[in-house]
Amino acid sequence: MSIIKSIIGWIDNRMQLSDSVVSVARHPIPAEVAQKKGWWYVFGSVTMTFFMLQVVTGICLAMVYEPTADAAYSSLQTLNYQTPFGWLIRAIHYYAATGMVVMIVVHMTQVFLMGAYKYPREVTWFFGVGLLGLTLALAFSGQVLRFDSSSYWGVGVLASAAGRAPAVGPEVVHTVLGGQYIGESTVGRFFAVHVFILPALLVTLLAGHLYMVIKRGISEPPKPEQPVDPATYDEQYEELLKKGVPFFPHAIYRDGIACAIAVIVVVALAVIFGPKGPDAFPDPTIIGADPRPDWYFLPMFALAALCPPSLEFAFIIVAPVIAIGVLLAVPFLSGSGERSASRRPVAVMFVTVTYIVFAVLGWYGATSPWSPQMDAWSGDPVPVEMVKHSSPLELQGAVTFQLQACRNCHALDGVGGKRGPDLTYVGSRKNRPELIRQVVQGGGYMPAYGQQLSAAEIDALVAFLAARRPAGEPEAKLPVAPPIKGDSIKGRAP
Repeated sequence: MSIIKSIIGWIDNRMQLSDSVVSVARHPIPAEVAQKKGWWYVFGSVTMTFFMLQVVTGICLAMVYEPTADAAYSSLQTLNYQTPFGWLIRAIHYYAATGMVVMIVVHMTQVFLMGAYKYPREVTWFFGVGLLGLTLALAFSGQVLRFDSSSYWGVGVLASAAGRAPAVGPEVVHTVLGGQYIGESTVGRFFAVHVFILPALLVTLLAGHLYMVIKRGISEPPKPEQPVDPATYDEQYEELLKKGVPFFPHAIYRDGIACAIAVIVVVALAVIFGPKGPDAFPDPTIIGADPRPDWYFLPMFALAALCPPSLEFAFIIVAPVIAIGVLLAVPFLSGSGERSASRRPVAVMFVTVTYIVFAVLGWYGATSPWSPQMDAWSGDPVPVEMVKHSSPLELQGAVTFQLQACRNCHALDGVGGKRGPDLTYVGSRKNRPELIRQVVQGGGYMPAYGQQLSAAEIDALVAFLAARRPAGEPEAKLPVAPPIKGDSIKGRAP
């Protein structure tokens, strides 16, 4: 023990660590933070713990993972099934990443509702917003490194949206993908971003965030009718700290307990559920893949799927930038005044509506059939009742309908794909010219088949579709153009 003490004393004498460490550990905090209300202040420490878990497990994974398009998928399989405890390390890495996303969102919500972003902690909030953006970027780039079917097409959607950027779109795509297409350089670039660039930026912002927490102090629990006044707040806070307690040991033990529980939960999830993926091999020829991102990106996935192609760039690229800008503007819009949530109904309503919208979009993104059902045609033949009394032309149309895999996207009598509308009674909704135009030109999410079908096949297919209506019901009528304003049919010249 004497030797160890001598070594520690020598290091401390040379580096003068004790002065800095002790002063930081024992910096004063409001006394209420060391009481029961202090449990609301542990989310930041838990988030940092999850990040440290990712750093440790990420270093272990990097020793086996090969960041190339040819070997990335197989190296993950090696980690899952051959490397000792590789599956556990991957699972811990994934669930720690998930926990970090959850905790930083919870932490930002807590800070917002408690008004802790107000004077004099605006810069602390700015660092937090940056950490939120970097955390989401880390989560997305980590998903790409799985390089399975979902991540492959996820990168494709991102590149497609970025490519629509005015003027710089092609250059952005080339930079992200390392070329015009997802290829050998794509995985390596995302690996460099995920392992080097984003962690370095995150550590930098984290250091700045902690520095501001120490310099400007931890905000006291808010109370109604105690608004923040920049002219008097500093003096009031100094008086509050005179009755405060040191962070160590009065408050740090709550952070320690919360972090220990978080680590136990992550390890338990890793042991019970195992690693995430990889899923199906990334095959670009499978155009019917049903890629879904990790659950915390499902709301954005649903928005991208619902918006028209012309707005993809705005939703996928511009919208997150605007959202970050709005968060950065919060201290300028409400930098003083009441901090208590009971006195800020607009803030509470904003948080509530945001969570409800994200929950609905997340559910929609997880359950909606965004892509065709690729095995529908093989297992679901055209119902016999639909062709029992059909003409030869309509029968040929039924064959065309089946061979062209229309059942992948469209159901008949409720059986088949759900990407497009059920066509059981399409003849009641569309007449023949409308059906021809839809098949030839496409529209909405339907591709155009004018170059893939012959005139005879189109004629037969439309005959089959036009006959899809209840027995005895006439074919849908041609729409009649309204008369020109100021004129009438009787008064027109022949």
